Amino acid sequence: MRFAYYDRLSPARQRVYRQSDAMVELAIPAGVDAAAHVVAIRDSLADENGPALRKACQRLIDALVAGFGVPPIGVRVLAKRPVEDYGELHGLYEPGEGAKVARITVWMRTAQRRNVVAFRTFLRTLIHELNHHLDYELYLLPETFHTEGFYKRESTLVAALLAQLDAASPVVTGK
Repeated sequence: MRFAYYDRLSPARQRVYRQSDAMVELAIPAGVDAAAHVVAIRDSLADENGPALRKACQRLIDALVAGFGVPPIGVRVLAKRPVEDYGELHGLYEPGEGAKVARITVWMRTAQRRNVVAFRTFLRTLIHELNHHLDYELYLLPETFHTEGFYKRESTLVAALLAQLDAASPVVTGK
C-alpha cells in the first residue's frame, strides 16, 4: 500500500519511495547488546531525569550506529514537545552536513498536559528518527520517506530492542 502523497512525487522520487518501501525488516546489528541502554532509558524516563535520559539515549544510538557502521549521531532530549499547526512534534532528525554531525531531538513530555511520554512511545520515536539516518547512511537513499516499509523497519527494530530488554529483566511472579 502506498501512502496518498506518493502520486504527487516526481518519477525519480517515486523510485526512492519504492526502494524504501521494499525494505521491511531491520534487526539489531550482530554483537550489539542494547538491553542495558534500553533499561537506562526506561528507568531515567520514569525518574524524569533528563540528563540521565539523554546519556542513555546517546549510548543506545552510539551502539546501534557503530553496529550498523554508519556515521555518528548526536542526541538531544528536551523537556516539552513543541506544538505546530499539525500537532505535537515527537522527534526530529537533522542530517549532518559537511563537518556537522547529524542530530536526533526527542522530547520527554507531552505538549498539552506536560506528562512524561510513555516509555514505548519514547523508544519508538527515538528509533524512528534513527531510521531516517539509516535511510541516508546505510541504505544510501537520497531522501527519506515515511513509507510502509519505513514503519515496518522501525517496528522490527523496536520489537528486537524490547525483546532484549525482556530477556535481560524477566518478570518474576510470586504467589
